Amino acid sequence: MVVNKHYIPIKPYSLSELAAFYDVDRRTLKRWLKPYEKEIEEKTGRKYSKMQVEMIFHYIGLPDSITLST
Repeated sequence: MVVNKHYIPIKPYSLSELAAFYDVDRRTLKRWLKPYEKEIEEKTGRKYSKMQVEMIFHYIGLPDSITLST
């Protein structure tokens, strides 16, 4: 059986966009990221950088049904 997976490119994303991938509220995602604040660091502007997005996926895991696209 083949599972239909969505592909997500690693690029800058806002908190709202990331929360949508995880299908949670922005506040919930902020709580999930709280333990990793020092490692991920503060976002510059409105979006997290590519490196920060990679770290977020590393620390809290990939959203369900998402496969990374490089």
